[in-house]
Amino acid sequence: MVITKPIQNQTVQATRITAIRHGETDWNTQGRIQGHWDIPLNATGLEQARQTANALAASLAFDGGQAGAGALDAIYSSDLQRAWQTAQAIAHACAAPLHRAPALRERGFGSFEGQTFAALERQHPQATERWRKRDPHFTPPGAGGESLLMLQARIAQAVTQAASAHIGGHIVLVAHGGVMDCLYRLATGQDVQAPRTWALPNAAINRLLWTPQGLSLVGWGDVQHLSSSARDESLS
Repeated sequence: MVITKPIQNQTVQATRITAIRHGETDWNTQGRIQGHWDIPLNATGLEQARQTANALAASLAFDGGQAGAGALDAIYSSDLQRAWQTAQAIAHACAAPLHRAPALRERGFGSFEGQTFAALERQHPQATERWRKRDPHFTPPGAGGESLLMLQARIAQAVTQAASAHIGGHIVLVAHGGVMDCLYRLATGQDVQAPRTWALPNAAINRLLWTPQGLSLVGWGDVQHLSSSARDESLS
């Protein structure tokens, strides 16, 4: 099914994007900052990945495609294993090609990775206050730390690269809470410093459209396919 979108009195083909946050990890349940640490899914996360994959396959079939007939053009996933494991389940259920996309990694939190926010508040009160207030220029200390502006620029470029390769098609992006937050803000025109009022649950299904003019929002935070409530602890 080809989707078109009216843009300033003209119609252009849009790329359909289904964006998925990875399933649950033990560090999610412990409130630990994962960043670029390569944490695997826990048992709940693996089941969430399976349920999400089955829901997407069923949706493709309902739309008139067949899960095994290439109705989905491609899956692009962060190379961190919590996302990659989620993406592998989707690729298997939907028989779609799967590509590693390191640019879809979570925000880099430098030396804060592996710690809890509560511990950081005690050890680095000024830094965590800037983080809590979403200071767009705040960069966590240590190697690999990224500001919100750096993260958003990286994600915007990654999405454009993936979506522009499949104009008129349908792709899946599998990534992280901070990436989902960027996608929502890009699609709704909200500043990186605006307070977050939307959910970022593990394994939720989020739907967007992409054209050369940018992203627009179709649906967000669908967790009806999950048998248990999904966690939303993202501080990104």
